[in-house]
Amino acid sequence: MSITSPRIKLSEDLKVLWHLLLRPVRGHTHAERLESFYRGQADSYDSFRSRLLHGRERLIGSLEFPDDGVWVDMGAGTGENVVFAGDSVSRLRAIHLVDLAPSLLEVAQRRMQERAITQARVHLCDATQFELPPASVDVITFSYSLTMIPDWFEAILVAQRLLKPGGTIAVVDFTVSRKFASAPQRQHHWCQRTFWTHWFAFDNVFLTPDHLAMLTRLFQTERLEQSSGRVPYLPLLRAPFYLFAGRKSRQRCDPSSSENHVFSRDSTYEFASQSSGDCQLRPGRGTV
Repeated sequence: MSITSPRIKLSEDLKVLWHLLLRPVRGHTHAERLESFYRGQADSYDSFRSRLLHGRERLIGSLEFPDDGVWVDMGAGTGENVVFAGDSVSRLRAIHLVDLAPSLLEVAQRRMQERAITQARVHLCDATQFELPPASVDVITFSYSLTMIPDWFEAILVAQRLLKPGGTIAVVDFTVSRKFASAPQRQHHWCQRTFWTHWFAFDNVFLTPDHLAMLTRLFQTERLEQSSGRVPYLPLLRAPFYLFAGRKSRQRCDPSSSENHVFSRDSTYEFASQSSGDCQLRPGRGTV
């Protein structure tokens, strides 16, 4: 190991901390604010986040990717989840990396090219507007992205529509409990709920107990873990997070039945697929 590596690491961390704590986030739209936040720290993103975003590698590494399958990673960032998936990606027909921050997608695209993962494509697109044929995707993941999607509930509904019957959805993200949590959700003290909600909201990361409530109603739960992880440079604090993996029901459900917890395209929630023309496929190698 180079003797300068700790100094380089500290320099990268200081750059990230500047953007996290001090640099104003500007922009009139969600996409502009995301890019304002990430543009100056994109190349240092993975080093710092590896010590903050816990459970990603464990969750992605546990997923079963089918032969000739299709994987969509919503809020893919720098594409590090593909690295976590290891050799499993070689059996996939297509990998779609979806994100709204061009600077992060540039890192992801370079990463895919360096590793010759030719079936991967990056998409500059809102998760609520990403379009593929219904019931055509085997695995959809959200890795610390739901808390940064304003209409996160719609993003989950889009995932439900895109997944094949029996397809897998996997989510890892920060969370706080409701004031009175019901099993199996873990109860957080009021100071935890208040501190972490306001701490992350400063960077437009919005914690909510309702992710798990919606996920467990829409999908058959196969895995649910709740824990807490260290925060860089704050050794006494641990941020709460969860891991969820579930499957879309294989049964054909009547959308009008509330027992099925399935939302139809004509229901109160309207999918944003009509705006999919705004999404951009970033140029590069890859196949559909």
